Amino acid sequence: MKMVMVQSNLTLKGGAERVVLKIAQHYGATVYTAEYDPANTFPEFSDLDVSVISRGRLPRLIPYGRAAQGISYGSAFYGFKVPGDYDVINAHMAPSHWARNRNERMVWYCHTPLREVYDMYKYRQSKRELYKRPLYAAGAAVVRTIDRRITGEIELILANSENTKSRISKYLGRGDAEVLNGGVDYKEYSNGGDGRYFLYPSRISPNKRQEYAIKAFRIFQKRKKGNNYKLILAGPVSKDPFYKGYYDRIVRFASSAGNVKVIGAVDDATLKGLYSRATAVLYPPIDEDYGLVPLEAMASGKPVIAVNSGGPKETIADRSTGFLVGSEEEMAERMLAVADSPSLSEDMGRAGVARIRKYYSWERFFRRFDRGLAKVRKM
Repeated sequence: MKMVMVQSNLTLKGGAERVVLKIAQHYGATVYTAEYDPANTFPEFSDLDVSVISRGRLPRLIPYGRAAQGISYGSAFYGFKVPGDYDVINAHMAPSHWARNRNERMVWYCHTPLREVYDMYKYRQSKRELYKRPLYAAGAAVVRTIDRRITGEIELILANSENTKSRISKYLGRGDAEVLNGGVDYKEYSNGGDGRYFLYPSRISPNKRQEYAIKAFRIFQKRKKGNNYKLILAGPVSKDPFYKGYYDRIVRFASSAGNVKVIGAVDDATLKGLYSRATAVLYPPIDEDYGLVPLEAMASGKPVIAVNSGGPKETIADRSTGFLVGSEEEMAERMLAVADSPSLSEDMGRAGVARIRKYYSWERFFRRFDRGLAKVRKM
């Protein structure tokens, strides 16, 4: 089977990029993307057939940022015609699924509909200067119209979580998406003991809420007197000024908190080492679509302390493989619980590993994914 994949960009080491990489490797697929930065995404992409599609001249006239990305990515995939023959197209992050405009036989593995114009629209607008809001509102309305039309033509939609499936139904009018959770290479993770630090590994972005983890850690520090625990924040940063500004604020906040280290992007070996020695893994993003971090933490035999919303509600077994919390105060309480009780941490770690092996292996993922491809591929 000849698979073609389309992905909005390959510029960071994130959960979506990891899934794209795993699928491309498994099927030997050609990957078309609108932006590729080999130095900052997973190096294994360099061993694959990755092609950058034309974004035209307009983006060069607009300063780099989310607006330029939205315009250039959308226009690039909307007009993209796959060269040569293929059996099936596998689309990933929006708006790569707009490639369905000129191509058939698409399976969209939806990580989430465009949050900027749907569930996070009001939040994003509140962060913009007043003079920019009317133009963005007009642009968002156009995007929603195109998005809904093209989504209606896609042959099969696979959602990475029930949370994402509900967004697809609510915003795009497709109630027939099938849920297929992403997997994890659990054999590559291990528990190396307790290094007396909490870890939050995620792209540094406002919707990931690194400040939430810092606030929880400060409460933890006040209550556990004389402790020498640390908080480590690890994750890539976009070159977009919006995200860079947030990163700078987080670095300042971390410095004022004390014992908080922001280390930015790390390679896979380093990340697995950080998981291995963590006391527990924190995960407080806003209504996360799915989230590979809890899976990687459980594969490492570590408790996960996550906000009680979005994808973590589906993957974490509350009080068995970790805790689901509703505030920074509650997160700090659970941090104290695992720090004060090594046996609790060990029990949760064992339960997490068992859960991953049972429900989140890549073998299980590809069995389900193959069935989806068979429904759509050229016969």
